[in-house]
Amino acid sequence: MTSRLEALASAWRGDHVVGTVEATPADGFTIRRRARELPSRRTAVAFDVSRKTWRSEESRVQATRSKTPDEFKSQVELIGRLLDHMQVPRFAVDGFEADDVIATLATQAEAKGFEVAIVTGDRDSFQLVSDSVTVLYPTKGVSELTRFTPEKVVEKYGLTPAQYPDFAALRGDPSDNLPGIPGVGEKTAAKWINQFGSFAELVERVEEVKGKAGQNLRDHLEAVKLNRRLTEMVRDVELSTGPEGLIREAYDLPALTELLDELEIRNKSLRDRLNGTDPAAAVQEAAEEIEIELDGRMLGADELAPWLAAIPADVPAAVVAGYDWKLGSGDVHEVALALPDGRACWFVPQDLTEGDDRAFAGWLADAGRPKVLHMAKRVVRVFAERGWNVAGVTMDTAVAAYVDEPGARLFETDPLNRHRQKRAGKVRFNKGKRQLTELEVLVEDKLGRVLPRVDPEKADAGQQAFDFDGEGDKDAAEKLMLEGRAVLDLGQFYERKLAGTGALKLMRELEFPVGDLLVAMEREGIAVDRERLQRLSEEYQGEMEQAVKEAHAAAGREFNLSSPKQLQEVLFDELGLPKTKKIKTGYTTDADALAWLAAQTENELPVVLLRHRDRAKLRTTVDGLINNVAADGRIHTTFNQMVAATGRLSSTDPNLQNIPVRTADGSRIRRCFVVGEGHESLMTADYSQIELRVMAHLSEDEGLIEAFTSGEDLHTTVASQVFGVAKSEVDPEMRRKIKAMSYGLAYGLSAFGLSQQLNIAPDEARRLMDTFFERFGGVRDYLQRVVEEARATGYTETIMGRRRYLPDLNSDNRQRREMAERMALNAPIQGTAADIVKVAMLRVAEALTAEGLTSRMILQVHDEIVLEIAPGEREKVETLVRREMAGAVELRAPLDVSVGVGGDWESAAH
Repeated sequence: MTSRLEALASAWRGDHVVGTVEATPADGFTIRRRARELPSRRTAVAFDVSRKTWRSEESRVQATRSKTPDEFKSQVELIGRLLDHMQVPRFAVDGFEADDVIATLATQAEAKGFEVAIVTGDRDSFQLVSDSVTVLYPTKGVSELTRFTPEKVVEKYGLTPAQYPDFAALRGDPSDNLPGIPGVGEKTAAKWINQFGSFAELVERVEEVKGKAGQNLRDHLEAVKLNRRLTEMVRDVELSTGPEGLIREAYDLPALTELLDELEIRNKSLRDRLNGTDPAAAVQEAAEEIEIELDGRMLGADELAPWLAAIPADVPAAVVAGYDWKLGSGDVHEVALALPDGRACWFVPQDLTEGDDRAFAGWLADAGRPKVLHMAKRVVRVFAERGWNVAGVTMDTAVAAYVDEPGARLFETDPLNRHRQKRAGKVRFNKGKRQLTELEVLVEDKLGRVLPRVDPEKADAGQQAFDFDGEGDKDAAEKLMLEGRAVLDLGQFYERKLAGTGALKLMRELEFPVGDLLVAMEREGIAVDRERLQRLSEEYQGEMEQAVKEAHAAAGREFNLSSPKQLQEVLFDELGLPKTKKIKTGYTTDADALAWLAAQTENELPVVLLRHRDRAKLRTTVDGLINNVAADGRIHTTFNQMVAATGRLSSTDPNLQNIPVRTADGSRIRRCFVVGEGHESLMTADYSQIELRVMAHLSEDEGLIEAFTSGEDLHTTVASQVFGVAKSEVDPEMRRKIKAMSYGLAYGLSAFGLSQQLNIAPDEARRLMDTFFERFGGVRDYLQRVVEEARATGYTETIMGRRRYLPDLNSDNRQRREMAERMALNAPIQGTAADIVKVAMLRVAEALTAEGLTSRMILQVHDEIVLEIAPGEREKVETLVRREMAGAVELRAPLDVSVGVGGDWESAAH
């Protein structure tokens, strides 16, 4: 046990070197951090669950291994307890080996730009090695770990990491009971891989391998093929969290000490080494290296106004707050401001005097006073509930991080409410475990420092970083002021980083104004007919219950329709229906599998099951809408502008994009969204075929541009050229195929994907695409060019300068490379379309204000803009909307706008 603890203590030390960063004297502060060895910030441990995995089901691998000693099992249990006390995430996934979990985490982490170190004694992990992934392989017990980089793998085996699974399959591995080839060792295996380039090519040309070794290879070829499948690690295991959730928290030292005492481990050196890897100790050490001087003040009555007056007009100030938000009501608990010269203040809004409140409101609304915020839309939205309007935001560090790294997805699941709550007029931190906020992650990753995680119970123990003049919640005040300073520093980091890419202009001229508009739309909300929604929910519930009865009748017995295990028993064992795709738990019963079964058999059960799932999904959508109706009878969805990597907007609480499009049920749900009191109708407006118009613009294909400008039906015109028939002879099936293919090209669809969508053979789909490209060569050339350029530069770019970074374009992994290629095809088109919609929203909103109209924009869903029209303004608003949306940008294939009006969302469709 002691040796295993020593291994953990050794592995926990990383070799991340933090360099020295010094700001210019004009910035008024200096941050210094000496190079040091720091513990890994994100750590996880993976265990095997049992011998039964997908590998054991596919073969008899490991079947002849000796039984695991009971003593070892008990040690594993103790190590699990140890890891829990050290707050280290651990994984054990049924059906998969620990290696598959490690491969998944390493792949995800590498894609997010992390440096990864894997500590393992399994050489198969060498296939994961890359410029960002290093394997630390024990060569002398646990006292010496050899670093396997790509160069080291080549030096050791004469092969690249990507070739290692091929090599391992030929070599075999007695420890995993993978049979080798008689007379074939590592040198011969490596020689064959280098000679033929890959295992697949070796198998294809196996007759060319000479001598006895070649005959032995042919005699054992099937076993070696199986080896190859088994040595490839799975990189997409479904895990409870990804790399971003692996931030290490402080140890539970009392519990850890108690466990070491229980095990009678008295070795002080070992205990010190374990304690030395405590993240809390690392944070304390790091804080000692960072020299940040704050003149912090907890402001009392009538002290805020003079503090604000002392800020020079052109000096940026960070504004951070602790707040709660739910369904149209916000509550600000605390506010902190931070300045570059080290001054900072903290106050409780409820304690402000009338003069201070007026001074703060005036300072916030002054566009000439530069302000730096994090998640500005949230702050602006909750401040508005207090009557505070915010202007002059020059930096939003969250939007900057998104524009800089749109694929990082830092802001997808972070809750709106902060990790503070108000009790008896005082701000306290929630206790218990929690993941880091996105701000803490950014500060750690970009500034190389850690925000304090203040424990209120320790506030009186003299652990504060600086003194205060007043009494009160010093722990909360200190943390929020340091948070403000971090936001200020993070803002300066992104000012420098984005200046050279044009992203600053995109952020300030498009994203910031859109954020302000979204705040107004969120606060307005959209009216709904709650009673109609309730009736709809009850109807779906009744249809679900009817489907359950029909399913039981079809099966001849009762069973749980939501249980995959019971479904498998009924479908495949009892009814004997054709087997679907094999998965680790049997055979899949997902929607695609049920649709396939419905086509393969006359048994009605698959159809009934699909209907039940459809009704259940619709009821969930409707119930989600009901639960989000606020007291004013309106739904106030939250718009997300930092989720989709292409720049598209999405929504949550509720997710309005879950409402089906162009289906009868989608129409029924949309009828529940109605015009609000004091208005006469709803108006919807969107662009016709915007993705294809963008594709025509970017490709400059004259034929496609002419098809748009001719005024005739686009898909009919294109179909006549592709199929070589007159436009009058284009039938609905021809048009359907061309429409699917045209949109598919804008989304990076492959020939195989098109074949699946149209239910045709892949060869037919490929011929269809080839014929299209013969007619529209400009599109073909553009699609080839955009991938080649992205591979050279590392990113794609929209016409407005929005970048999408795609490092996997040069990946050795074929699947990841092909996925990145599809993204490269998709991003410029989808991203440009998203940017155009945002520009259109801003132009429409500004025109409504300029013309003195009281109609308002309330929704943006699926590129569609929804407005609530005031009495007597319909004609003016429609003219305005068509003009501003059509003029959003100038494309070679002109933008075409469709508008509809009605008493509810569905009636306003066009």
